[in-house]
Formats: sequence, structure tokens, C-alpha cells
Amino acid sequence: MPVMLYPDSKTLPDPIRRHGTFSTTKSALVMADLIMVTLALLAATWLNSSINPDDPTTTSRYTALALMSLPMWPVAITQQFLYRARYLSRRIDEMARVGRAVAVGMLLTGGLSILVKVSIGRQWLVLTGSLVLLFLGIERLMARVLFDRARRQGSLLRPVLIAGRNAEGKLVRDMLESDPSLGYQFKGFVEDIVETVPGESPLALLGDPSKVIRAIETAGSSSIIIAATAIDIGTSNRLIRALTEYGVHVELSSTLCDIAANRLTVRPVGRMPMMYIEPVMRTGWRPRAKRAFDLAVAVPTLLLSLPLLAIVGLAIKINNPGPVIFRQPRVGRDGNLFEMQKLRTMVIDAEAQLDDLLDQSETTGPLFKMHDDPRITRVGRILRKLSIDELPQLLNVIRGDMSLVGPRPALPREVESWDKELHNRLRVKPGITGMWQVKGRSGDDHDSMYAQLDLYYVDNWSLFTDVMILARTVPVVLTSKGQV
Repeated sequence: MPVMLYPDSKTLPDPIRRHGTFSTTKSALVMADLIMVTLALLAATWLNSSINPDDPTTTSRYTALALMSLPMWPVAITQQFLYRARYLSRRIDEMARVGRAVAVGMLLTGGLSILVKVSIGRQWLVLTGSLVLLFLGIERLMARVLFDRARRQGSLLRPVLIAGRNAEGKLVRDMLESDPSLGYQFKGFVEDIVETVPGESPLALLGDPSKVIRAIETAGSSSIIIAATAIDIGTSNRLIRALTEYGVHVELSSTLCDIAANRLTVRPVGRMPMMYIEPVMRTGWRPRAKRAFDLAVAVPTLLLSLPLLAIVGLAIKINNPGPVIFRQPRVGRDGNLFEMQKLRTMVIDAEAQLDDLLDQSETTGPLFKMHDDPRITRVGRILRKLSIDELPQLLNVIRGDMSLVGPRPALPREVESWDKELHNRLRVKPGITGMWQVKGRSGDDHDSMYAQLDLYYVDNWSLFTDVMILARTVPVVLTSKGQV
């Protein structure tokens, strides 16, 4: 007699099948990977023969080995889970897996050369490994761009239900709906209540796995996110066991918010998986490395910008006579005031006119924003659009008042209205660019967005984060999304 997992296990539906859209996309990605590997192998062979033209048999020998090794590469790529979206949430994770896949592929190719008794040189191995890594890396970055674009247009989204309509469940829903690039399409809540909520009736009872599974099928989904705080331990364990048994993709949210995933380490403690949270490290060599990085970038950038600054300064004078540099007190690290410098983009009496414009601000908090600010000059509008007005802040970086990357330097009047939590922004130096500048400047709720992103940066800072933000700043400026 079979063991019954649940009293109503006879009524449980068949395991959920995967959706064809994702299979088609995965097949296209496999084909793209194989094409890139083939091109890289052939290019490496051609380069190797060009460098060593004396041996006419080299090209044919290496070409034959490259073609024989092709079936091994999908194995190496699959072995690194490069066709499973849950392992590729971050770009850096995907690139690391691409690197490991190339290493595995080269080992398999080396083993094949021994098996078929084809001698290969180190030069060909280095060329092949480098070009496969380059070609695959570029192709995967392009694929991410295409996937993000498709998701923002409503395609390639995974239908998902959320178990639990409490505050955590609603937070997860808001996050998924506000950012389609995450790859989810919210279909509804599954909750443990009987009464009907107008317009949002419950889809199922959490305590009945068979009904939950049927609700998932009805929604045309194969995924569910469980809000951990919405369900008691017993119900959660029974539900997860049943859902995973029947082929449902289960994700469990945590109460942790704005903690970078790379600070978390999951380890077993008895029967429970525990998450260790790495402490924030802003001492020792780290601040010295950040300072050295700031100077290494700021000094040459400022020197190279001097001719441009001279031309722009002349344009500012001609368009609106007055000082070229605008100086304003800002709040720096630990609440210390400093004088921030920018190219003047407004009329001379802009500060005096601010009081008359405050009621037209497009934000509700201390941060003033007005799309068609009448105080901005014609030249100033161009400078802001290209972010050229911020170049003099490199002097602030060199003096040590600011960093290249950090929270937006706040005005004293803004700081006066901050709550206690937001004062944590002052633990680090303000920056010329930052998470808010490259993510939240266009189309978002500025008051909450700049607070959340700046605090996220402070809590999860690393030198690598600075490098990535600087890299993302370049396309933001080039596409004119950096204007305020």
C-alpha cells in the first residue's frame, strides 16, 4: 500500500509541466552559445596558423580537434547551470560561471587531444580559451540586454503566485510589478483566509496543498513565492514539500531587505538552514584603497577635461554673465560641511527664486525637482543633460571632501528633515555619482528612491560596487538619462 503524504493525496494533480516559451528561449540560447564557441575555436585556429605559418598541417589538425570538441562545450556550459535563470540573477554571477565553463571546456578539449593523439601547443590553448571567454561573455551580455528589453515589454515573464497577503507578501508583489526585468508576472495571492476580499478573492487555502497546486495551474504558472512571515512553520514545511514534489518552482522570501546577496552565507545549523550576514567593513585597507582609486581616476580625468572646461566656461559667460563656478555648502561625511563646486547652469539669483518655486516641486520631500525649471539657462540645460556641470566636483574628490561614488551630497536644509535612519547616509563621503544617480533619476519616486538606494550603498559598500557604478554611469550619461 503506498504511503499517503496527505489525507487528500489521491486528489493531488499530476506534476506541473514546464512552459514552452521558456524551452524555446533556452534552445535559442544554447544555439547562440554553440555558434560563439565555434567562431572562437575557428578564430583561434586561424590566429595560431597566422602566427606560425611554417607548419601547414597545424591548421587542419587544430581545426579537426576543434570540430570534434564542439559536443563537449554544451556539456561544460550546462554543468555550470548557465541555462537556469535562478543562478544568473546578477551579471557578475553569470560571467563567473562563463569563466568556469570555459575552464571545464578547455580541460575536456585537452583530454580529447590526448585520446585522439593530436598534439596541441600552449599558444593555441591560450588563444582558444581567451577567445571562447571573450565571445561567450559578449554574447551573454547581449542576451541579458535582449531579455531585459523583452521583459520590460511584457514578454518572457514567468507567471508567479505569492503565498501570503501580509506586509511581506505585498512588498514582494510591489517589487515584482515595479521591475519587470526581474522576470516575473504577478498573477495573484494564495492566502489562508476564508472570507472574500472585494476585488481580490483568495485563490486557495494554504493549508490544503492540493488546492494550492490547482490554483497554480489555474493561473497558468509553475512558480510560487512564499512570504515567510505569512505562514507558520508547520504549514510552510508541508506546503513546500508538496509543491516541490509536484514540480513547482518554490522561492521563499526573507525578512531581510536591502541586504546584498553576496553578504549572505547559507549554512546548516541542526535541521535549519541559517543565513550568516557579513558585517559592513569600512576600516583597514578598504578606505585607503577607495581613496587611491578616487585619486587615480579623478586627477587624470580633471587634467584631460581642462580644455573642455575652458570652452564651457566661455559659453556660460556669453549666455549669462556671472561666475562660471557655482559654489554651495553641502553636508559631507559625519555631518561636516564642505563647499561643493559645479559649473553654473542657472541664473545668478537662482537661490533667491527657489522659495517662489517650492510649491511646484515634483517631489513631496526635501529634494526639490522641477522638470522645466525656469532658472536653468540654455547652456545650463545642455550641460546638465550631458552631466558636464559636475566635472568641477573632481576638485572636491581630490581635496577629499567627496568620492567618485557615494550618496548624493545633500543640502543642509534636506538633512534637517531626514529621519534618524536616513542619517546613516553620512557614514560615508558623498559622491559625484551613485546608485541613485544611475538607477533612480528618471521616472521613480525620488524621495523614497534616493533614500533607499543611498542606504543600500552605505550598507553594502565594496570597491567592486564603486567600479560597477562608475561603469554604469557612462551609458547613463551618453544616453542623456543623467539629467536632473
